[in-house]
Amino acid sequence: MEQTASNSMDKVVNCFKKRPDAVARLICFPWAGGGSIHYARWGNVLSSSVEVLAVKLPGRESRAKEPFFENMQQIVDEVISVLLPLLKEKPFALFGHSFGAFTSFAVADALKKIHNVEPVHIFLSGASAPYSETRIKTPKRSDLSDEDFLKWLISIGGTPPELLANPEVLKLFLPALKADLHVVENYRCNKASIPLFSCPVTCFDGKDDIPHDLQAWKDITSGDFTIKMFHGSHFYLKDSGNEKKILDYVTKHLETSEMDYL
Repeated sequence: MEQTASNSMDKVVNCFKKRPDAVARLICFPWAGGGSIHYARWGNVLSSSVEVLAVKLPGRESRAKEPFFENMQQIVDEVISVLLPLLKEKPFALFGHSFGAFTSFAVADALKKIHNVEPVHIFLSGASAPYSETRIKTPKRSDLSDEDFLKWLISIGGTPPELLANPEVLKLFLPALKADLHVVENYRCNKASIPLFSCPVTCFDGKDDIPHDLQAWKDITSGDFTIKMFHGSHFYLKDSGNEKKILDYVTKHLETSEMDYL
């Protein structure tokens, strides 16, 4: 049993640095079309008190041969089935950018409702709350032809700049991006009448990105709610200066959350 548990863990999660003595874990969810490497390397830079687990979705990286997930439930089920034992073991936080903000929230939602397990902090980046007007009125894009889809992506700055320079790589990246967008576009979630969580929630965003309804995320928690804006557009978090500020903030909050947890 141990063997299969560790195998499925390695399949679904990328962890560059195992830290058995860490006080908390940070579970990171990729942006649309994204892989796990960007976050996994945070494990090398964060203090030894935080262990970073970066989620790997089917259809990319070492899972390239697996079919893409078609709906949010599949992501939630897989992540929880693999991570639940770890999440019960010590404090954890969730971090997600863009599409990853939705998957973080969907996973947190299921953890709370079904398993009564709650993160010590939820970090959400570059996304409107799923039940906000802004989000509901967004036109569907995942059905566009590759050419139109790409034009739209470039117009919103939704493509990592390094990909645009390389048409071949871009072709490989488009199917994953469309698949993730399809998941988001079909994800429905009603605003809860009472807050689901009591943990702090922090929203990060780029000042030059298309405006997101960050304020609407406040409704998910009865705990502290903070918005922090950074210079840059959709991929503001790839800027090394911004990244350092984000990681310092995350570390500080995880190290102090341990005290509340005990």
